[in-house]
Amino acid sequence: MSRAKKADTGSSVPHVADSHDLIRVHGACENNLKDVSVELPKRRLTVFTGVSGSGKSSLVFATIAAESQRLINETYSAFVQGFMPTQARPEVDVLDGLTTAIIVDQQRMGADPRSTVGTATDANAMLRILFSRLGKPHIGSPSAFAFNVASVRASGAITVEKGAKKTVKATFNRTGGMCPRCEGRGAVSDIDLTQLYDDTKSLAEGAFTIPGWKSDSFWTVRVYAESGLLDPNKPIRKFTKKEMQDFLYHEPTKVKVEGVNLTYEGLIPKIQKSFLSKDREAMQPHIRDFVDRAVTFTTCPECDGTRLSELARSSKIKRISIADACAMEIRDLAEWVRGLKEPSVAPLLAALQHTLDSFVEIGLGYLALDRPAGTLSGGEAQRVKMIRHLGSSLTDVTYVFDEPTIGLHPHDIERMNDLLLRLRDKGNTVLVVEHKPETIVIADHVVDLGPGAGTEGGTVCFEGTVEGLRKGGTVTGRHFDDRASLKAEVRKPTGTLEIRGASAHNLRDVDVDIPLGVLTVVTGVAGSGKSSLVHGSIPAGEGVVSVDQSPIRGSRRSNPATYTGLLDPIRKAFAKVNGVKPALFSANSEGACPECNGIGVIYTDLGMMASVSTPCEECGGKRFQASVLEYKLGGRDISEVLAMSVTQAEEFFGSGEASTPAAHRILNRLADVGLGYVSLGQPLTTLSGGERQRLKLATHMSEKGGVYVLDEPTAGLHLADVEQLLGLLDRLVESGKSVIVVEHHQAVMAHADWIIDLGPGAGHDGGRIVFQGTPAELVAARSTLTGEHLAAYVGG
Repeated sequence: MSRAKKADTGSSVPHVADSHDLIRVHGACENNLKDVSVELPKRRLTVFTGVSGSGKSSLVFATIAAESQRLINETYSAFVQGFMPTQARPEVDVLDGLTTAIIVDQQRMGADPRSTVGTATDANAMLRILFSRLGKPHIGSPSAFAFNVASVRASGAITVEKGAKKTVKATFNRTGGMCPRCEGRGAVSDIDLTQLYDDTKSLAEGAFTIPGWKSDSFWTVRVYAESGLLDPNKPIRKFTKKEMQDFLYHEPTKVKVEGVNLTYEGLIPKIQKSFLSKDREAMQPHIRDFVDRAVTFTTCPECDGTRLSELARSSKIKRISIADACAMEIRDLAEWVRGLKEPSVAPLLAALQHTLDSFVEIGLGYLALDRPAGTLSGGEAQRVKMIRHLGSSLTDVTYVFDEPTIGLHPHDIERMNDLLLRLRDKGNTVLVVEHKPETIVIADHVVDLGPGAGTEGGTVCFEGTVEGLRKGGTVTGRHFDDRASLKAEVRKPTGTLEIRGASAHNLRDVDVDIPLGVLTVVTGVAGSGKSSLVHGSIPAGEGVVSVDQSPIRGSRRSNPATYTGLLDPIRKAFAKVNGVKPALFSANSEGACPECNGIGVIYTDLGMMASVSTPCEECGGKRFQASVLEYKLGGRDISEVLAMSVTQAEEFFGSGEASTPAAHRILNRLADVGLGYVSLGQPLTTLSGGERQRLKLATHMSEKGGVYVLDEPTAGLHLADVEQLLGLLDRLVESGKSVIVVEHHQAVMAHADWIIDLGPGAGHDGGRIVFQGTPAELVAARSTLTGEHLAAYVGG
């Protein structure tokens, strides 16, 4: 084999192609950015820091990554672009030196019950091929092992148009792996009929107890009472067997009610379409409560939750079925695959082995491939997305990460740092938005935005090395080496919350007494069983307020004022002073500008090109009719009030003519959680992850409960904001509440009155209490991973 010799030109002059070693951004004005200009080195690790809302995501995601993706989309043909989401050019003067951007964000994976860790990666596809080749008995192609594919059988006559037309008899078979009972979901729903109606009453007497089903409702109750299929005056418990069948399960059929053609359908399928097909989180609270009462989800008895048909489970390799393989922890599955020696599928085994080893390497070996994707935390979802990039042959691309350390124990952060450095060392540009000093410290280049948040941010306060940041005097620089100290004295508990025999997920029959009246922190490595213990064992109900990490749902029309219920007292105050209806002061109701329908901008669809949004000329982006803006409260119209920050509104509604106690209470809670800079009318879609978490916390603070359960409240918080959060937790405890926090942040651990540490590892290596006591005792013992890292943090 001949090899070309490398020419030696003897010249030390660099090639012109090597001069493009910077990503240049000039005049970025996206969201709150104020004409930002930065130069980022390529093939280096750059970390963006700054308080929540300072403009980090606006610069990295909404400007650099968005423009890179838009330019790539423009390389496709006009036909292909017509099927792709359109993206407008970011508000920036110059963007130079961009490379292909790959975004690895914290967006939760789809909550579809058929989406699992295995289907979200290539692991399930490779396992299906493996079992179709090596499984005994052989049952068919890879689709025979897929729980998303149903078995189909058909036979009949078909016409073949080939030469002379002729009709032939044909049969068609496709073997799928879907369980026919649960349709690949792994669970079946059971509806509690006692929650739907009172069987002692007749339909005419108002037997239905379903929310919104009033006795005079033309489309629901009256279609049953006047269908002619049922006796409306007979109590439901006295229905005959046929009447009960028609009442609960009748196929959709046309009936006439007062001369109007309506569709009559059995109650069970109607409830399933009306309530069960909708997203539970998007429901109104009273509807959600009804669904929780009326519907129970149980493991499918036919497939035992595996989602697979009996045929798919019958084919095995070394006495292991594909259902068994998917239920194993991934690190155990990796060892099982390593033991398979079959030359005919050697390349497949190597590829599957690499994917499974990547899970273990990234700290997710405790997961199973059949774990529903919707149950992964934001940090776990982000790491699952990373897996496909670890073995990628691509180089010279830009990887963009959004707080990759969220949900990681200090022990796991070291592993994440190694992965980021590996991506950089392959010749890639790595851009990371991050708050944790453990990750900031490995950066080659740091860009610190601020100085404040919202309108007080949006400028570059520092650009340079980590050492320069430490000496720079910015908010991040000043707090970089902050360390919370252990309390000299901890609070005494007022009682205990007993948990006995907890065995959810990987918990090993755990008995623990959680002290009440104090700040308790539950910690441990990712996958050790913290959330299983707290959310799975503490009874949710009266007196327990749980604030988890589920995302806030909202459109451009949703804002902090609507989400928190603040807009209701504000509308009533405007209506009372001006003697008009409250609905006039809603941009989603009667007061909306007719031109933009209360959105404030006009979207122009340019077909295959990017759609363009422009401020509405009719209302000037204020979202309300001109006549509505003539009504004032304290000298301000409704659009001016919604443009206020929380701090300004707190002062405005606190005294004087505009004094509104109900609004002032909500504003106080928003200020308490550090959202004083956020505008009341700012769309929820523009809030950062940390801002949304705190907005949710402020909303739940109004609930009357004795026990607050918080899941990683430091997520998305700057070092300076953590101190404010600790003050808030102290105020909750001092007001007589019990606060239980699932947390990895050492500052919160050090500030706790009591620590419960789970472990010692993740998955089947966890699920046990490895320590419980005060932070000082944990530091002194150093008997666990958490103890070692906390001791290093406090300098103990």
